[in-house]
Amino acid sequence: MDAPFSFDLLLVFGFLSVMLLMGVLLRAKVSWFQNFLFPGCLIGGLIGLGLVNLGVVHISSKMLQALAYHLFNISFISVGLTASEGGDTKAGQGREVAKGSIWMALTQGVTFPLQAVIGGLSVVLLSVLGIRLFSTFGFLLPLGFNEGPGEALSFGKVWETMGFTHAATIGLGFATMGYLFSLLVGVPLVNWGIRKGYSMHGSGGLPRDFLIGIVAKDQPKEKAGELTIHSGNTDTMAFQMAMVGLVYLLTYFFVKYLGVLLPPDVGKMMWGFFFFYGLGIALCVKWIMGKLGWAYLLDPGIQRRITGWSVDFLIVATVAAIQIMIVWKYMIPFMGISLIGGILTTFAVLFLAKRLPSYNLERMAAIYGTVTGTVSCGLLLLRIVDPEFRTPVAIEIAIMNVFAVPVVGGGTILINGPIWWHWSTLFTSLVFVCIMFASLVAIKALGLWTKKAL
Repeated sequence: MDAPFSFDLLLVFGFLSVMLLMGVLLRAKVSWFQNFLFPGCLIGGLIGLGLVNLGVVHISSKMLQALAYHLFNISFISVGLTASEGGDTKAGQGREVAKGSIWMALTQGVTFPLQAVIGGLSVVLLSVLGIRLFSTFGFLLPLGFNEGPGEALSFGKVWETMGFTHAATIGLGFATMGYLFSLLVGVPLVNWGIRKGYSMHGSGGLPRDFLIGIVAKDQPKEKAGELTIHSGNTDTMAFQMAMVGLVYLLTYFFVKYLGVLLPPDVGKMMWGFFFFYGLGIALCVKWIMGKLGWAYLLDPGIQRRITGWSVDFLIVATVAAIQIMIVWKYMIPFMGISLIGGILTTFAVLFLAKRLPSYNLERMAAIYGTVTGTVSCGLLLLRIVDPEFRTPVAIEIAIMNVFAVPVVGGGTILINGPIWWHWSTLFTSLVFVCIMFASLVAIKALGLWTKKAL
């Protein structure tokens, strides 16, 4: 009997939910996942990847990619709507926090171009050897490693409309490899630093609930947020989601009509920057509400829960959406670029962290997780070396994003050079070499490069 309504979208949501629950359960039961701090969403995504590619579950990768794209945009909009909560930093720490935030931003200014150069030069070298790849193939490496699955998917889908076949799937593959480097290399690296005595406060071990990923029944629970709308009127959660929906709608029309004013190729690329415009419009909406005295209605706790929810489901969807046969077709360049990129990124972060004047291991952990996975991975690694977040590094990793906008934002524009301005892949790579050199000079000039300390 046919159902009276279409269930396709909710069935996909149900599938992702089951995968996430399986990931949470396996994290709680399997010590190997606990040792490497594998998040339940990544475990669930890998299970989904197997089920979809083996044909056990019949779900279109295009539907998974579409859902992931929208979840990625929602996560950025929610970040923009999250009100800042001051008072976390002691006055005496202000200068130290600024230094750490700038160092991490400039380290992104080194690693993003480094990954772009590795990817770009690999494409050039492979073309000499007779393996022809799309001009921006290698630039999916910094998108997947440095920016995460959302941006790799967004740009990949747009590049597919410009002739880069299966770009989204390849981008998601790079993002997954980045996660594996972040956890399988990052966790042992941080533990090595603790054993060597490089941590500022030492580590008494991680609490059990952090390792298994489930808070014990008798343990005090963190509050998710506060009600800002009376339940007799509208549920607060509904209001918070409605604000996200409002910004999403405004962003859609902004991007749509902006594309009409631009050349066709550039107009198409604007959909790849949807998350960025969504963040900007969310900040504007929050500012306007502040001027009207309504900003208190945006509860930061609940907005953070919306961000976390969308990111968890995003990761499950993006990993499950990878088509193994397509990645296998490009296995040699894919694995070569991923491994070289991951190894050189590891050495670059270690090299710079060893020359920091303070909090070497803590800052290394935070930025390494960020430039191979996501900010969440950086916080996971930081939690190993600084379980109570007694150093200012947790605050620095949040502020870092402000300082990183010019470099990373500029980088996401420049990777389109071969498409927009018809630059050669080699020339684009050389531009990134200049950016990487400028970031290194800035680190040195700001006194964030001292004698070897780690």
